[in-house]
Amino acid sequence: MSPVFPMLTVLSMFYYMCLRRRARTATRGEMNSRRAIESNTRALPINVEIVQYAKEVLDFSSHYGSENSMSYTMWNLAGIPNVYPSSGDFTQTAVFRTYGTWWDHCPSARLPFKRTPPTFCSQDYVELAFEEPVYPTAVHILETYHPGAVVRILACSANPYSQNPPAEVRWEILWSEVPTKVNGPQARQFTPCIKQINFPTNLIRIEVNSSLLDYYTELDAVVLHGVKERPVLSLKTSMIDMNDIDEDEDEDKYGCGMDNLNKQFSIVTLREWPSNGYFDKLPYELIQLILSHLTVPDLCRLAQTCKLLYQHCCDPLQYIHLSLQPYWARINDTSLEYLQSRCTLIQWLNLSWTGNRGAISVSGFSRFLKVCGSELVRLELSCGHFLNETCLEVITEMCPNLQELNLSSCDKIPPQAFNHIAKVGSLRRLILYRTKVEQTALLSILNFCSELQHLSLGSCVMIEDYDLIASMMGAKCKKLRSLDLWRCKNITESGIAELASGCQLLEELDLGWCPTLQSSTGCFTNLARKLPNLQKLFLTANRSVCDTDIEELAANCTRLRQLDILGTRMVSPASLRKLLESCKDLSLLDVSFCSQIDNRVVLELNTNFPNVFIKKSFTQ
Repeated sequence: MSPVFPMLTVLSMFYYMCLRRRARTATRGEMNSRRAIESNTRALPINVEIVQYAKEVLDFSSHYGSENSMSYTMWNLAGIPNVYPSSGDFTQTAVFRTYGTWWDHCPSARLPFKRTPPTFCSQDYVELAFEEPVYPTAVHILETYHPGAVVRILACSANPYSQNPPAEVRWEILWSEVPTKVNGPQARQFTPCIKQINFPTNLIRIEVNSSLLDYYTELDAVVLHGVKERPVLSLKTSMIDMNDIDEDEDEDKYGCGMDNLNKQFSIVTLREWPSNGYFDKLPYELIQLILSHLTVPDLCRLAQTCKLLYQHCCDPLQYIHLSLQPYWARINDTSLEYLQSRCTLIQWLNLSWTGNRGAISVSGFSRFLKVCGSELVRLELSCGHFLNETCLEVITEMCPNLQELNLSSCDKIPPQAFNHIAKVGSLRRLILYRTKVEQTALLSILNFCSELQHLSLGSCVMIEDYDLIASMMGAKCKKLRSLDLWRCKNITESGIAELASGCQLLEELDLGWCPTLQSSTGCFTNLARKLPNLQKLFLTANRSVCDTDIEELAANCTRLRQLDILGTRMVSPASLRKLLESCKDLSLLDVSFCSQIDNRVVLELNTNFPNVFIKKSFTQ
């Protein structure tokens, strides 16, 4: 048989699929035209539109505010607007934790996962419950400051107020788009054109990407419009053969066909081809390199074409780094089971946002790690609400080589469970933002994980004595390079002194919203003198930061790249000029609400130091 024959066969199949798709498009066009005609000639039943604000905030990935207050928290999205149509920085709005690309250019920045679909760009999310399930006709998002972060709106089939949880939870994308730059920070009502869905919903998820923003986006309220009854098609329209219409053909650019992914994982029989065409002539390594650029769903599809490509697509070397976060709505126990044989060599695994509402069970997660955990170096589990103590125990037992663990916003893990992390002595990075880790467990972790280089304890409200924690860090974590203590409520100059003396390799330190630190104690001066390698320092909302502190930074921390002194009343333009002249690499300076720094001063500094982004927020 000629070696060209398989290629001709493939081309003929491709031509056939193109013709079939064209026929489907024509059928769909005809159907839409007939629907339009019917709608003009037949009176439809009146279906009253329901308008409702969010009743409750169910879940979110991060927020700027504290866990114990309402200022700048996601909980402000529940109920009627507090601020709109006013513009500006208001504490009554919902604000996510980050903006811009500054967090990607600091020492704690993590390397991105390859194979992430270009259409998946979400960085944060919030899920909102409404009183009445409806078929959505519109979603209004009231943005009051620096709009433009929303990139995706989804609807869920599960009713959060139902006593009987559904057997299957479906998520449908109502609207999605890549990030776009919006000119100006003024308030707006964002009303994208949404897709119709075939189930009622009272659970809406909003996903955002703030990378193009000049400052934090602020959301005030979300309004859901919808009808109680699904619009009924006319009789003539309903007679069209619905088998000719591929309803999921254009569905979710983000899902990439993940509805069928489990079936694709499980396919083990392939049609026998006489040969594999020219692929037989390519080196194994070259084919592997080519396939490394495909997303996971594309690999699953390609595996069905021929035996050779099936072998390549199932090779564990293709799954050294695997991110399932883009497919969070479709991943379940079955997905993990099918992936097990392919992930025996996996080193990086991202399961962030996955498994919630029963999609992944403790037993399913445990089975996967028992097979695939031995080589794991990096494990991302952000917002994994299925995680419990058993899961952490399995992680520490099955992943002896683990160096990076992200448990950000895993707020369902009980406090005592964090003791297990102390068994992973090889940890280099640990993210515990918004978790319930308590003091005893954290002291144990610091004592046994002396290789830690990056540690995030932002918004960990159950730690009683941060001075004791800082002292332990100074004594045991000599290699620490970045430390996030955002909104820790009780660290004092004593803890800062211990930290600065023992962790002199620190390059990044976030002390934002730490109200017990006072410049008069010399704590910031001590930091500047002891930590000359600092590249990022956040002293957000510390009213006591003064000229002496800024001048010490200018004299000792010349590698400084990012400085946030939002809210101080004691810093003058003269000290800022010294800082900008001394720190040549400075790229971000936030002086919002600094009473001595008015817009005229900011304009002058921007003119003289054009390479520095100087942020001055406002309230109208």
